[in-house]
Amino acid sequence: MLGIELASAAFLPAAFVALLAGLLSFLSPCVLPIVPPYLAYMTGVGVNGLKTGERSAVLPALFFVLGLSTVFLVMGFAASAFGRAFLQYQDILAKLAGIVVIVMGLHFLHVIRIPFLDQEARIDAGQQGGGALGAYVLGLAFAFGWTPCIGPQLGMILSLAATGGELSRGTALLAVYALGLGIPFLLAAIFIRRAIGLMNRLKPYLKTIEKIMGALLVVVGLMLLFGAFSAFSFWLLETFPALAELG
Repeated sequence: MLGIELASAAFLPAAFVALLAGLLSFLSPCVLPIVPPYLAYMTGVGVNGLKTGERSAVLPALFFVLGLSTVFLVMGFAASAFGRAFLQYQDILAKLAGIVVIVMGLHFLHVIRIPFLDQEARIDAGQQGGGALGAYVLGLAFAFGWTPCIGPQLGMILSLAATGGELSRGTALLAVYALGLGIPFLLAAIFIRRAIGLMNRLKPYLKTIEKIMGALLVVVGLMLLFGAFSAFSFWLLETFPALAELG
């Protein structure tokens, strides 16, 4: 019973990290600038057409988010299944994952440079919009093709999923990450004119956002390396006994 309760309590900090990582992924220098062009492509109009309300981008944006969420959920399930298969090596896996996440965080902080993570594997969307189905396929392609950009953040959440030992927990973590990345995209489609103005104002701060992401990666990596998530889970159970009922 304690293991179940601990897993329930441990999900809360991990879910917060996943949500924050999704939001920071959206705000990253290689995602935020392409949001208006992607919305324009998916609706079959130019960016100016989006501003004037020539066509709504909400439905295509929804299918785009569903597409990338599909990939993330499959990844979460696969990572959890991998961790479950090697449950007896969870401590070793957590430490290895922590080291990898720390290295990726140091890359974002410009302490070290990893050439692969400086590449942008963008896809060619073509010239014509593809409607709802095309937006869904584009979401699938985004999740696969943008790995160098969101890979470190995604890898961090997959590490948390693999070291959790529960299929449902790992899949749920990737669902939370998808929400963190997808909800801002949907909001941008709903409030497109305000969103474009806000995104333009955020551009000078993209490097700062990148460093915040790097700091988050280092912190989570250290927590994985030293087992701090388990310690924090015990603290949550002791401080908030009601959390035990979640198990």
